[in-house]
Order: sequence, then C-alpha cells, then structure tokens
Amino acid sequence: MNTDAFTAHESNVRRYCRAFPTVFTKALGATIWDETGKPFIDFLVGSGALNYGHNNPNILIPAIEYLVGENILLSLDMYTAAKRDFIEAFVDCILKPRGLSYKIQFPGPTGTNANEAALALARKYTGRSSVMAFTNAYHGMSLGSLAVSGSASTREQGGVARHDVIRVPYDGYPSQTFDSASYIDHVLGDPGSGIEKPAAIILEPIQAEGGMNTASAPWLSEIQRICRKHGVILIVDDVQAGAGRTGHFFSFEFAKIEPDIVCLSKSLSGSGSPLSIVLIRPDLDIWKPGEHSGTFRGNNFAFVTAGAMCKLWSDRQFTAGVERTAVKLQTHLDRLVAKFPRYIEQKRGRGLMAGLKCRSQAVVGRVHDVAFENGLLIESSGPNRDVIKVLPPITISDDELDHGIAILNQALQEQDNA
Repeated sequence: MNTDAFTAHESNVRRYCRAFPTVFTKALGATIWDETGKPFIDFLVGSGALNYGHNNPNILIPAIEYLVGENILLSLDMYTAAKRDFIEAFVDCILKPRGLSYKIQFPGPTGTNANEAALALARKYTGRSSVMAFTNAYHGMSLGSLAVSGSASTREQGGVARHDVIRVPYDGYPSQTFDSASYIDHVLGDPGSGIEKPAAIILEPIQAEGGMNTASAPWLSEIQRICRKHGVILIVDDVQAGAGRTGHFFSFEFAKIEPDIVCLSKSLSGSGSPLSIVLIRPDLDIWKPGEHSGTFRGNNFAFVTAGAMCKLWSDRQFTAGVERTAVKLQTHLDRLVAKFPRYIEQKRGRGLMAGLKCRSQAVVGRVHDVAFENGLLIESSGPNRDVIKVLPPITISDDELDHGIAILNQALQEQDNA
C-alpha cells in the first residue's frame, strides 16, 4: 500500500484517510474494497452522501447513457433537457405525493451553499438580520453556516467573528425535562427578554454531527407553530438527514410539518455527484435574477442521477424495502444496547440514521479501530466524539447489514480485552 503521494503533497487538513489508512479502489452497494482486495462494509457512505449505495445501477445506468451521448454537462442556470427531467421527476415523485409545493433554487452544489442561500433569502424577505440556531447544530463550513453551527470547535473555523446568531436549546437540551419550545415562544413574545425577533429559525430534525440528537414530532410541530405565530421563517437543514436517510424522503415527514424553506444536498444526486437545492415557499421567492449564484449549479450529470433516484420513490417495492431495512437496523441496535450496557448508554437517531451513544470517547475510538481492522467503516459524532454513527446505505442487502452488525458486535465484545 503506497500512500507516499498523499503524505508528501496533500494538506494536513486531510481527515478520513487518517481514520481509514488504506487505499480504496472500487465499491458496489454497501461494500468497498481497498487495493489489496480487502472488502469493507460501509456504514459511513460518504458521510451520508451515498444513501443509495455505491454505483447503484438503477441510478448510474441512465447517467452512463447520458455521458456517451455528447450531452450537456455544465449549464450554469440555463435550460437543459436534463434539468427539466429532474425538476419534473422531483415534483411528480417527491413533492406532489407529499402534498408539498415549493419553488426550486439551484445554488452551488454543496449543503453549505444551500444553507447560505436559505439564510440570505430569509434575511432579505424579513429585513431582519439575526437567525435563531440550536445547541449542537452543524450546518456547514462556509462562514454563514459556521455562524449558526453549535460546536465551539466548528465555530472557531474561518478566523473571523460571527454575529447575528441567537443560540437556543435543541429538543431535549440540556435534559428532557426542559421545554425548549416554550422557552423560545416566551422569549420571542417578551419585550423584556433582550432577544430580538430573528429572520429565521434553522434546524436539523436529526443533528448528525451534533451526536445524532433527534427532535420529536410534537417539538417540530411546536417550532413550526411558533415560527408562524411570530412571523419567523422556518428553515429545515435536511442536507444529511434527507433524501431517504430516515426511511422517508424528508426527515420531517413524520412530524407532518411544512417548512418554509428546505435545504437538500449530499444524497440528492443519488450517486455522490455534487448537487444541492433549496426548496422555497412560493411567496418567499423574491430573488432578483442572478442575485444568488454559483458556477456549478448546473451539474447535468447530477440532474440525471437525481432524476433516477426520485423515480425510485414511486416504486412501492423500493419504499417497502427501505422501511423493512430500517426496522431491521433498529432491531439490531436495540440488541447491541441490551447486550453492552457497560459501553453503550443509549440508541439515538431514527430509521437508517442511527447512532450509539457510548460511555466514553475511548470506547468509540477502540470500536472504530477494531471495526476497521475487521472490515467495517464507521465514524463518530457529537461534541465529545462519543457517539458511533451507523449510516448504512438505505439499499443495503440483508447479508451486508448482518455482516456489518456482526463486526460491530465483535468490536464491542473486544472492549472486555482492552
């Protein structure tokens, strides 16, 4: 295994290669191989950017046909047939069946681009500058997204001061006995609170990087009611939790809410190709032409794969399979929690976006290392890195899922020998 080129020439900022010190060469479904031929079950999936697995043929075959046809690859925001096909598929297969109506904005291709656009539009629409954001939130690595993120180590990035953010407690923070929604409602309605009315509230229904903290349906519904009561725009960052990760396409569906703005990226393309969109309540769409831009907002390869991904959600056999796999994963994790109470405090997350809150960062570190040695890719999350993230592809086969869980079980079992 030759890593000389990376160590000699790649920046110190590289991260995942340090956690997984091998050279990968190919992947299919939930399995990825290194150049020695060793297979690994992938419970990392590009940090949630490959929900549909590696090289899913239902998604890639239309794209391969597109590539060999001398078709448009980059189009800025010009009209193309691929873009039209994606918009129609997204509306027909995703929005309409859920009774949702949004305008679709194509910003730059990453999640943080989508969040920056959403924040800018909320401020433009309301004329207010501050944004209310939550403890342990993570919204991206550009300055506006960093400002509304919760982790101290994250917010220190960028090297400049970030203002106009009101930090409030997430659901269940600092404990389940505290009603953070009522607190937010009170301070927004109390002229003596010292907290000005924000342009928007931005939230993740599941805080992936924050420790797999999960908002309840009543809490999400109450936050939406509070936003409407006080004239505040509700932005849902569904970058990591969306595009099918929780078992529904949108992670907020279970709460039966309709956010004013929704940000999607990561697995939106279904292929790992960069793509993001901002879904905007029609009356909020007050952008002037060209007012918000991004050179790579016209990634037509991603439009093709995203369109194929959307069509999967019209296939009842596919959606039933996702639901069944989510139940299977949750059952597996319940057994691990019951089996290893010395190391695991609780299960977190929902559907196929799951986590195991461990009793220390050291436990997670040892589990990570043993799992990697035995052929499983996992990562940690949370402010103390004491949560094991479990993110298999939503299309994972039963055999791959069982094998991955068996490796995780063994890694936990070996804690006794540490």
